[in-house]
Amino acid sequence: MTLFIDMDEVIADTYRAHIAFYNKEFGENLTAEDCSGGEVWQSVPKDRRSRIHRHCHEVGFFRALPPIEGSKEVIKELTKVYDVFIASAAMQFPNSLIEKHYWLDEHFPFIDWKRRILCGDKHILRGDILIDDRKYNLESFEGRSIIFTSPHNINTNGFERVNNWQEVAEKLL
Repeated sequence: MTLFIDMDEVIADTYRAHIAFYNKEFGENLTAEDCSGGEVWQSVPKDRRSRIHRHCHEVGFFRALPPIEGSKEVIKELTKVYDVFIASAAMQFPNSLIEKHYWLDEHFPFIDWKRRILCGDKHILRGDILIDDRKYNLESFEGRSIIFTSPHNINTNGFERVNNWQEVAEKLL
């Protein structure tokens, strides 16, 4: 069976990285709980929102993301059972292409470069299972769609949900 796994907010903690960058730049104490139910940029003053959007265009942003707890161990086990591919919509932020490649080399060296799909739109994916945090990616997927909980999607319904990598292991291993 083919299993696609998203990167941002599924194996790489982009959401909290935006918060950390914002707090450092503005001397604030914004938390994921403060932003819960929406995007980070929606939780800051309007005159600072463009700054959040620029994080993804900064060299080094994607390279420095922390892995989501438990992702390495569970994905390594999943590769023994499934044909695993990492699928990330990376074309929107050109720096992310190379940075995501190196990030995967560092944190997931057991995912060969041939199993990395850095694309523009995930509607092209055809397989059995997709784990993603974005509703719009899951809606167009024809296989089993699993939403990975992130603060922005806590109010999204209609998909099988996992809250962490232990729950992924319980469902898929």
